[in-house]
Amino acid sequence: MSVEILFPVSLLAVLTYAQETSFVYNGFRSANLSLDGIAEITSSGLLKLNNDARQQEGHAFHPDPVQFKNSPNGSVFSFSTTFVFAIQPLYASLRGNGFAFVVTPQRGLPKSPPGKNLGMFNYTNNSSSTNYVFSVELGAMQSSEFQDINDNHISIDLNGLTSVMAAPAGYYEDNGEFNNLSLISGQAMQVWVDYDGTVKLIHVTLAPINGQKPKTPLLSLPRDLSPIINENMYVGFSSSIDSLLTSQYVMGWSFSVNGEAQALALSQLPKLSQAGKKEKSKVMTIGLPLMVPFVVSVLILGVVYMIRRKRKLAEVLEDWERDYGPHRFKYKDLYNWTKGFRDQQLLGAGGFGQVYRGILPTSKTEIAVKRVSHESRQGMREFVAEIVSMGRLRHRNLVTLHGYCRRKKELLLVYDYMPNGSLNKYLYNQPKVTLNWMQRLRVIKGVASGLLYLHEGWEQVVIHRDIKASNILLDTEFNGRLGDFGLARLHHHGTDPQTTQVAGTVGYLAPEHMRTGKATTNTDVFAFGVFLLEVACGRRPIEHGDTEDVILVDWVFSCWDGGAILEARDPKLGLEFVGEEMELVMKLGLMCSHSDPLMRPSMRQALQYLEGDLPIPELSSIGISSAELTFAHRQAFDNLAHPSSVIESLLSGGR
Repeated sequence: MSVEILFPVSLLAVLTYAQETSFVYNGFRSANLSLDGIAEITSSGLLKLNNDARQQEGHAFHPDPVQFKNSPNGSVFSFSTTFVFAIQPLYASLRGNGFAFVVTPQRGLPKSPPGKNLGMFNYTNNSSSTNYVFSVELGAMQSSEFQDINDNHISIDLNGLTSVMAAPAGYYEDNGEFNNLSLISGQAMQVWVDYDGTVKLIHVTLAPINGQKPKTPLLSLPRDLSPIINENMYVGFSSSIDSLLTSQYVMGWSFSVNGEAQALALSQLPKLSQAGKKEKSKVMTIGLPLMVPFVVSVLILGVVYMIRRKRKLAEVLEDWERDYGPHRFKYKDLYNWTKGFRDQQLLGAGGFGQVYRGILPTSKTEIAVKRVSHESRQGMREFVAEIVSMGRLRHRNLVTLHGYCRRKKELLLVYDYMPNGSLNKYLYNQPKVTLNWMQRLRVIKGVASGLLYLHEGWEQVVIHRDIKASNILLDTEFNGRLGDFGLARLHHHGTDPQTTQVAGTVGYLAPEHMRTGKATTNTDVFAFGVFLLEVACGRRPIEHGDTEDVILVDWVFSCWDGGAILEARDPKLGLEFVGEEMELVMKLGLMCSHSDPLMRPSMRQALQYLEGDLPIPELSSIGISSAELTFAHRQAFDNLAHPSSVIESLLSGGR
């Protein structure tokens, strides 16, 4: 009689998974990593997660999947990893992106917006429970959208970029004292990530490369990773580069399942200094002795030229500006980056000055430099203080302000360059190149989201004061970004704004603002309402006729009052639009343009109407009437001598 020996299923699983999964890379010169995007391995053996490309992603993964469970519904094994990294920004005054260690179900991560979200998620799948992504983020920028604690942090992220747990970058000494570390210092540091599958505990530890692993982790999170990590997963690194170039290097990496990651041989790791070395020019090496007489003869002309150039590029740095540090650029750098502010670099001009295209010479990153003049020295000091504050605004629908430069009677503001220009030209200047309704609605929602952030989402209330189509810029994917903060004013939540002078563009100015000079969030909402009608109708706020001017708000109201509001739509759209959405946008435009500021919705309500989270009320129920609209708008416009101009010159005082 034969005897059949049966093993329990769990024992078979253990026998199947008998050996430890581990690997170690002391440098990557001969490593067979799976790279995509802009990631590369340098000749010296460094893993470089980015190159000189902007708005791109870089991924580097161990080529083979790692088994983290013995069955789909089983518990995640213990695992451990350590790596040495360094982040080097191109310019110390400009912070760049960080990167993340990731455990993912596939090497090709979901497509993220160009240069955004650490190359991991897009705005649709972020925080989705079906991502199955565990990551440790080395965050070198602060995003209010993802609730980052600061611009120098380590965090544990699960299925998205909103951190489950985060802490400022640093480490604990044995005596409990905490030491801060700067992730973008350019210095090499070591990270340890340990997961105990028995007690379900995640440890993340950071330390300088010349130190031992601290006994106290930086982060300790009790969490069962079994719902997050699948049976077989890939491990590696993910990064992205936006408009400002930052070099992200991994010098060595070790990983192990069911065991502690092998210690890296620090003395064998490639040196960072080798990454930035440039080969000396053979021409200079050989020809230098021959060039000495020529250089001596040119010195006199060079001294004369430098004296003249120094006078031309002279700027004054006062004591109070030293507090603003890296937010100030050198005029000579901006002069060089814009090729001397040549006409060929001019992007546009308006009531506040000219905007020039510039290129950072090393990274080829494009920037926009705006030049404006001023008269008031005291006003300049207050204005620069607010400009530096607004330079900390971070939202995907705002154009990032990186800093400023002050020279004589001139102020220069440095912004992100938006390759598709302003929304204005797609509505008027190029009728054959227009935006479809889906693109227009996305721009409208984006501007609404950006305004909500300015009014409610930041540490102070920001009143923009100049919302209009020409100040809405379009990125590479035609997403709308609100820019030009030259007239913006700040005040603390719960306090009243102190501005008492009319500022903005006629046609977008609320009636009460033109009467009192006081700008509030309600006056921004009024301008947003005019902007909504402008985008939906493809018409300017005021159009000059042979006998009288046509005010857009009044004209749209008359169409609604006659029961045919859709007749006011932009004819260039033809029939390619959604009627309910078009009607919603026009009605919301009329609501926001109400002459009574108390009857206007807040930006939070406006966004809820646009997203369909709240039903929009009937216009008749909020007191909108033909006489009331026409009288309120025309009375204000008739008081102005120049109905197409911008009212307040920048820095003229109206604070």
